[in-house]
Amino acid sequence: MRFRKVRLPQDGSAHKNIIEWWYFNGHLRDASGRRYSFMDCLFQADLKRVELPLFKAPFRKSLDLPYIYFSHSVVSDLARKKSYKDIQNISLLSGDSFRRPLLYANYFDPLALSDGYVNCEIAETEPFRFHIKNSRIDLSLISRKPPLLEGGRGFIDVCGRKSYYYSLTDLAVSGTINVTGQAVKVSGRAWMDHQWADVAYSRDAWSWFSLQLSDGTDIMCVEYRVGEKRDYSVDIIDAQGRTSHYDRLILKTGRRSWKSAKTKAEYPLEWEIDIPDCKINLKTKATMRDQEMIFGSINYWEGPLSVSGSVGHKKVSGVGFMELVGYKSDYNFIALAGQALNHKIGRAILAKVKKIML
Repeated sequence: MRFRKVRLPQDGSAHKNIIEWWYFNGHLRDASGRRYSFMDCLFQADLKRVELPLFKAPFRKSLDLPYIYFSHSVVSDLARKKSYKDIQNISLLSGDSFRRPLLYANYFDPLALSDGYVNCEIAETEPFRFHIKNSRIDLSLISRKPPLLEGGRGFIDVCGRKSYYYSLTDLAVSGTINVTGQAVKVSGRAWMDHQWADVAYSRDAWSWFSLQLSDGTDIMCVEYRVGEKRDYSVDIIDAQGRTSHYDRLILKTGRRSWKSAKTKAEYPLEWEIDIPDCKINLKTKATMRDQEMIFGSINYWEGPLSVSGSVGHKKVSGVGFMELVGYKSDYNFIALAGQALNHKIGRAILAKVKKIML
C-alpha cells in the first residue's frame, strides 16, 4: 500500500480498498443533565478478500458483489447503566450512496423483523459537518478543530499493517436519542474516525483509546498486537489545533475487569496511560460494564470512559472511549446468533399482537 497525500474532504467518501470504516462516538446530556454515550460505525469490506463471520468462502464466491456492508451501533444510558446495541450483520445501501461529492451513505438492515425498517444515514452535509441517524439516534455534528492526521500525515504502519487514518476529535453534537420509546433532545461532544486499508484485520488485536481532556487536548492512542509483536501509536491535537505524533506508549491495566457470560472474554475496565515523550499520564475508568459487541465469531468491547490525570504539571479530567479487540474468548457464535434471531422474531410477533389488540 503506497502512500499518497490525504485530501479532505474528498477522502471522506469510500475507497477501493480491502476494508474501510466510518466511526463516531460521543458523550451526551439531556436537559435534566442525564448522561448518555453512543457509538455508530459503518463498515465496507471487500467480500472476496475479507473472511467475515457470516460469509464463508464457498458462499462468498457465489455472490457477485464487490463489497459487503455492515453496521454496529450502541447507545448507553449511563444513569440507568443500560446499553442498547444494534448489530447489522449486513446493511443494504441506497443506489446513490457514495455517489455525492461529500460522504453520503444511506442504508438499512434487511434482516430487521418489524412492521417496517429504519433508514440509517452517515452523511457529510457540508465540509466537516455531519448527520448520522439510526433507530436510536438522530444527530448533527460540527467539527471545531482541523482534522488530526494520524502518523503526522494520515498514514500509519503498526505491526506491518498500513492504513490511511484521520480523526475529527472535537465535534459539537446536538439532536435526539431514543432509549425509552420517546425522542429525547441531547447535546454534547463527539469524535469521528475514518480509516481504510488493504488489510483484513481478522486475527489482529488492539486496545484503542480516544480521549478528550478538559484543557482542550485530544488524544488517540493504541496498542496493536499481531501474535507476540506489539506496536504503539499516539496522536495528539491541542486546544489550538497543533498536532504531534509519538511511537512510545506505556499501558497498564488496573484492578477492575468485566467477564462476559456469553463469550467468556475478560476485558480490563481500568487503565493507566503514560505518554513519556510529552509527560502525559492519565487514568481511565469504564463508566459501563457490559459494552461487549458480538459480530459472528468476532467479539469486542466498545464503551465510554472517565479520564483523570496530568498533562505536564497541569491536572486534567475528561471523557473518552475504549475499544478492546482480540481478547481471548470461548463461545458458540452460531448458537448465540440463533438466540438473537429468536429474540427478534419474538419481539416482532409481540408487536403484531399488540397492534391487533389496539
